[in-house]
Amino acid sequence: MMKKPLILVTGGAGYIGSHTVVALQQAGFEAVIVDNLSNSTVEVLSGIARITGIRPHFAQVDCCDRPALAGVFDAWPGIVAAIHFAASKSVGESVHQPLKYYHNNLQSLINMLDEMLHRGIAHFVFSSSCTVYGQPDRLPVTEDAPVKPAISPYGNTKQICEEIIRDTAAAGFALQSILLRYFNPIGAHPSAEIGELPVGVPQNLVPFITQTAAGIRKELSVFGNDYATPDGSCIRDYINVVDLARAHVSAVNYLLEGKNTAPVEAFNIGTGRGLSVLELIALFRQATGAALPFKIVGRRAGDIEQVWADPRKANSALGWQATETIEDTLRSAWKWEKRIRGIND
Repeated sequence: MMKKPLILVTGGAGYIGSHTVVALQQAGFEAVIVDNLSNSTVEVLSGIARITGIRPHFAQVDCCDRPALAGVFDAWPGIVAAIHFAASKSVGESVHQPLKYYHNNLQSLINMLDEMLHRGIAHFVFSSSCTVYGQPDRLPVTEDAPVKPAISPYGNTKQICEEIIRDTAAAGFALQSILLRYFNPIGAHPSAEIGELPVGVPQNLVPFITQTAAGIRKELSVFGNDYATPDGSCIRDYINVVDLARAHVSAVNYLLEGKNTAPVEAFNIGTGRGLSVLELIALFRQATGAALPFKIVGRRAGDIEQVWADPRKANSALGWQATETIEDTLRSAWKWEKRIRGIND
């Protein structure tokens, strides 16, 4: 029996990471998860196993701990590629704790690249973000759009990490990397075995929506209705997390098959459709039938007015495209929320 290619997934117990491990295993890969469980739980491994029939390898390790990370590579010497999710990810928290973000997000990447290059592992997929574009001059935004000064330490770490990867490749090291610039991941696996499980106050809109619909929060706050958009609320490109997970499998295959045309390539991972916050609220109510009280409050510092992707490069080169409808995506998020709260229909 042919041995499955082994992929290292840092932060693989997290929201996007866990869905990506499912997609990898379903595509015939074997996965090793490295996660310090600072923003996730080990129970996620059981959810992955229930979906795929395979419990992924797991090491509770902080990627900032270089000796411990080296031990992971030693324990699984057959790793052929790595997907790097491990990072602190709250825009708001990063403003108040910038050193935490610069330490965690930069040091973990540097340690990963050092270990990979030391061992001759060339294929690397980096979890980046559309935050690198700021408020784009043109919409939809393409990969050629200029990277703008970051509006948060979190966003700045994504920009710096991209620069570190580019500089490392430019120095002649044997590194083949893909930067996946996500737009706004939402939803859950349709099985409701895994989903977004924020620790403490959610940082993303959809968990606020589902927690409000579940009665955990009194009402949803919509930050601003006076933007230069059709209904005054911010516009984003909401991508189903399962679609996003599949993009990582496409990126790994693209690298392993030698299809990349440069040592570092960036791809937008979005739907190409912008939806406003108020539109998303209306769609959630329509798709689920759940009540969702909300109020308009003042703008939130650092929010970009509107951004959505031009995903044609990923569609063409990676052979990937978003396929899930926004209604099914919102229903999956609500199904997951009800499951973890023990809410019966």
